[in-house]
Amino acid sequence: MATYQRIVLASRPRGEIKPENFRLESLPLPQLAEGELMVRVHYLSLDPYMRGRMSEAKSYAAPQPLDATMIGGTVGEVIESRNTQFSVGEFVAGMFGWSEIGVSDGSLLRKLDVSSVPLSAYLGAVGMPGMTAWYGMNQIMQPKAGETVVVSAASGAVGSAVGQLAKLRGCRAVGIAGGKEKCDYVVNELGFDACVDYKAGNLKADLKAAAPDGIDAIFENVGGEVFDTALGLTNAFARVALCGMIAGYNGEDVPIRNSRALLKNRVNLRGFIVTEHPELWPQGLADMGALVAQGKLKYRESVAQGLAAAPEALIGLLKGRNFGKQLVKLI
Repeated sequence: MATYQRIVLASRPRGEIKPENFRLESLPLPQLAEGELMVRVHYLSLDPYMRGRMSEAKSYAAPQPLDATMIGGTVGEVIESRNTQFSVGEFVAGMFGWSEIGVSDGSLLRKLDVSSVPLSAYLGAVGMPGMTAWYGMNQIMQPKAGETVVVSAASGAVGSAVGQLAKLRGCRAVGIAGGKEKCDYVVNELGFDACVDYKAGNLKADLKAAAPDGIDAIFENVGGEVFDTALGLTNAFARVALCGMIAGYNGEDVPIRNSRALLKNRVNLRGFIVTEHPELWPQGLADMGALVAQGKLKYRESVAQGLAAAPEALIGLLKGRNFGKQLVKLI
């Protein structure tokens, strides 16, 4: 392998992402400096936050630069090392983006134990999505046994973990997802108490039936009508972990139409960015890793094959076509 491939952001999307916003490039393999190591990427992660980073609009993180490797979490194997802390054959997680190869000085890499947890899970249930679920559950929602927790995008990488964590706490877990297949999976495979299909056209009545005692905590990934409906069913002193607003990921603002409930029910609503809390990651990832290794936390993956498949897979993710965690397999 004298060369490797990467995908760069070629242009900023206007509205929905299109394949032509990206460009596939071939580059010569880099030469390592003293203290560096080279990683062959096995899987790269696709996540909704990527749409926001493709925009120049002011946000919590700098925009993705044009003509640079598209951002993204990765897991892979060390294939060359001039760093005494890393050996050839070790597996690591890092942020090498949409690329077959990554080079690092090791400072932002995490060594992975693949003996009890599959490599791909370190981009999902034992990676940023799992950590996001853990943080929202433990730091914001803090539900007590018997309370009702509602999770939007419940079949996705984050939502599926949230509901299972709620069940482990003795809560009633209610998911919201799109389509019968996803809802059946959420209840029958993941063990949620109920799942409402927002595409069925009866969201308010169905959610009220699924949460007859009202809603004590919401983990929000979607925004728009889904969030408005849940907010209208909150109990006094409900907590909302605002993780994502995928209903507005093409740049449009998404108003909150049931905002009166925030005051009436004294709702504690908190938005969060999980990467801003690195001090909690060791504990959170240890907890999630133990649950996966013990078979107490299930997950599902959608896997696209080959680097060139990444743009279409991201477009599909933002349209809800994926089932569980969206990955791209490179090797």
